[in-house]
Amino acid sequence: MPDYRRYLNPQIVSKLSRMDIVARLVVEGFITGLHRSPYHGFSVEFTEDRRYMPGDPVRHIDWKAYGKSERLYVKQFAAETNLKAYILLDASASMGFSSGQVSKFRYGCCLAAALAYLMIKQRDAVGLVVFDNQIRSYIPPRSVGSHLSTILKELDNTQTSSGTQVKAVFHQLAERIKRRGLIIVISDLLDDPDQILLGLRHFRHRKHEVIVFHVLDPRERDFDFEAESTFVDMETGQEVITQPWHIRSHYHTLMSDLIEKYRRDCRDSLIDYALVDSSEEFDTALFRYLAKRKKLG
Repeated sequence: MPDYRRYLNPQIVSKLSRMDIVARLVVEGFITGLHRSPYHGFSVEFTEDRRYMPGDPVRHIDWKAYGKSERLYVKQFAAETNLKAYILLDASASMGFSSGQVSKFRYGCCLAAALAYLMIKQRDAVGLVVFDNQIRSYIPPRSVGSHLSTILKELDNTQTSSGTQVKAVFHQLAERIKRRGLIIVISDLLDDPDQILLGLRHFRHRKHEVIVFHVLDPRERDFDFEAESTFVDMETGQEVITQPWHIRSHYHTLMSDLIEKYRRDCRDSLIDYALVDSSEEFDTALFRYLAKRKKLG
């Protein structure tokens, strides 16, 4: 296995304490793994030249065009403010669950850090919203390099807390974010699915593009518990004692139905849905994001 791949292993990444290191290693490892990324400059692209006007930045002068015509032209780019991305990270108590070394929340933080790092390096404006049953922090999108430190510091300092009210948070944000942008949701979506989908559709109604990373722990999908167990709701504290083998088949059916509902309803609403296992290596999730972003662009 090449060296860069080990940095894409969530168990290795979980041992790194600083988000700036995590983001850089994940993104650089991902790009190295692709050898030559076909997605460079996917958000800020050269469009055409126009005549130079007093006050235009000198750095945008097209000197090749000047050499041919002896006239000053300025390169026009698709404005980086054409894309404002908002990463919505779920910090509710259920995101703190882990059957191994990496919690869903830690995985989500690493994914958010890598996405923020990647987008700012591509000159996109990106912001961060951390939520549980309310908006806990809101960092507006910016595209300057120093803004990345603000986002990564917030991720470093954030812990999971209370319950979830996704619908209310999404509706509030949909009304707050006036200009069309890219909404990236990172969540386990463990709330009323109909209410969550209503919130996601509100973003679409406001003409936003929406990508959902549905992060689940492996045990939440396979329910591979053997001994009689006490299950505790991390958000309400309610306890249930059961023998897992008696309910495993029914649980699998319910979980499969839930995932399929999200996948189907998101597709019908033109929302990109990506199911992510918290043991999955980061390059898989990043490649899926970039492939979808390329289609959106």
